[in-house]
Order: sequence, then C-alpha cells, then structure tokens
Amino acid sequence: MIKHEIYVSRERTGLGHNNAAALIKKAVGMALDAEKVDRPCLISVMLTDDAGIRETNRDFRGIDAATDVLSFPLNELTPGKFDASVCDVDPYTGAVMLGDMMISLERCAAQGEELGHGFDREICYLTVHSVLHLLGYDHIDEGEMKRQMRAREKEIMGDT
Repeated sequence: MIKHEIYVSRERTGLGHNNAAALIKKAVGMALDAEKVDRPCLISVMLTDDAGIRETNRDFRGIDAATDVLSFPLNELTPGKFDASVCDVDPYTGAVMLGDMMISLERCAAQGEELGHGFDREICYLTVHSVLHLLGYDHIDEGEMKRQMRAREKEIMGDT
C-alpha cells in the first residue's frame, strides 16, 4: 500500500467531529487506490465551518455562499488517467502534490442528517468527491463529465 501524505488542519477550534481526520485519510486512500495512483501523493485538507468556507468561496470563486467542499487542484490532469510526470513534486519528500481541499464540518453534518446516512459517510463522500476534482474530474454542467464523475464516486463509495 502506498503511503500518502494527508495533512488535515482545523481553521478554528471547537468545530467538533474529532474523527474527521481519520475518516478523511481513509477516504483519500480509497479514492487514490481506485484511480490507480501509483505514487505517494500530498494533499492538504482544511476543516472549517460554513462561515469559513463561505469566505473562501467568495474570495476564490466570487460566490458569496457556503458550500460543503472546495477543491484546489495543483495540476491539470485527465480524469481516469493519472500521470505523475505532469504533476508538481514536493522537493523534500518526492510526493506528487495534488492540491488542497476545504470541507465545512457544519455543512457535512447537516447534509449527512438530511440524507439519512450520517456524518461519517458524508465526510467520506465529500473527500472522495474532492480527490476526484484534484485528479481532473469535474461536473460543470449536466453532461458527460458529470456522469463520469458521479459514476466514479459511486464505485469508490460502494454505492449501487
């Protein structure tokens, strides 16, 4: 098994969900394995609340609203065709730097409750979703790219 560098930090104290980091690391590994990523990768994850993610969404995307997850890929990759040779590499560790993600624990908990599957599954889903963005998948419109991304999410998460 490949050892990835997954750095999870919290924007503020008191956000709760102390199991989030372990769940995120597990979900990152599942997604990278499923996508046949054969090199150690580096991903940074910031956990925040709705106010924190709203501010970042406004600053980086011009959308003044909270969301569940934001992804910031460092490379332009082709979905389903991981190519480490086109990626930036950490000069200290040699790990492929995939990018950053930000997750609202507040939104994650609410969506897990609304959808009836709870926080743990929701944070794993959001993490898988974000990793796929870092690997080049997108869902800008309702077309083929979105269908491809949703299919990969379901396969990785074990949904039928």
